Amino acid sequence: MKILSIVGARPNFMKIAPLCDQFRTRGISHVLVHTGQHYDHKMSKLFFEELGIPRPDRDLGVGSGTQAEQTAEIMRRLEPVLLEERPDLMIVVGDVTSTMAATITAAKLGISVAHVESGLRSFDRTMPEEINRLLTDSIADWHFTTEESANENLRREGVDSERIFFVGNTMIDSLLKHVDRADASPILVTLGVTAKHYGVVTLHRPSNVDSAENLAAILSALHEIAREMPLVFPVHPRTRKRITEFGLDHLVREGSGSGIGSDSGIVITEPLGYLDFLKLTREAKVVFTDSGGIQEETTVLGVPCVTLRENTERPVTVTCGTNILVGMDPEKILSEGRKRINGHSCEGSVPPLWDGKAAERIVDVIERLV
Repeated sequence: MKILSIVGARPNFMKIAPLCDQFRTRGISHVLVHTGQHYDHKMSKLFFEELGIPRPDRDLGVGSGTQAEQTAEIMRRLEPVLLEERPDLMIVVGDVTSTMAATITAAKLGISVAHVESGLRSFDRTMPEEINRLLTDSIADWHFTTEESANENLRREGVDSERIFFVGNTMIDSLLKHVDRADASPILVTLGVTAKHYGVVTLHRPSNVDSAENLAAILSALHEIAREMPLVFPVHPRTRKRITEFGLDHLVREGSGSGIGSDSGIVITEPLGYLDFLKLTREAKVVFTDSGGIQEETTVLGVPCVTLRENTERPVTVTCGTNILVGMDPEKILSEGRKRINGHSCEGSVPPLWDGKAAERIVDVIERLV
């Protein structure tokens, strides 16, 4: 049996690492292909090193471009690799462009595809990730899900129940494996912040950062919150570019070593490695984000999460976890943010099967099917 797995962007790395461990442990032939959709050190290489992911067998080196350009280039460069390797099964994870493009390429070559993190839906087709999810699930052969809502979505879309496997969340496998290692990170000392006396911000969704009006509204609300408690913002390169383009630099300031202090506002830093960011998130008083993965991580860590979106494809983080949706409304951001920095209770619980054993369950199924 030969398995070929696809990764392309930062969120994929945490999801594939536990599967790499299982394939290695069980002696299963595994080919890891990195499309190169994310390619800088902090967004890619460092994550491989920290998570113990083996060096990719193939690196397609796709790089940046529009979504159409990336999709076409991934398909063009992946096809000869699949023809040469001829795997029995290709695994894709998550909902990035690489996930969708690789699935289409494999399906046209008659190669079976398994989608890990299948069935999640925001029901918002303005999100590129939603299109990726729908296309991937419409042609994948096997569907591994993280929550019950995903099972329901797939069945409603006509997927046979025998092809759906509720297994848990491989990203949480990675979190639980590395959370104790992250405790050794010096990031709080480096930034000069004290546990539970700061917040964390992440922003990267096009709907939030590519609109001057939306980005200004969000940063203005967070700027007000940051008068009461410092907010650390490891900024995505694209978001940093937009902040400058839209003339919003006055709402943030560059981090410069230790001593952030209690009145420093929103402090932007370079993107952080996995262990540093896990430590920073775990010790935060509150997290403001538009990331799906961070909604999941904060749920398991028990950290209050204020999601700057109108919807989420991970509803279990709201119904079961510590997450609340506020959209881009400055008043809601301020209200809910202040509640959480003032100690408003938002106790949650860990969703079913988010126990660190999802990868084991997935490979158990693969060994039966392939």
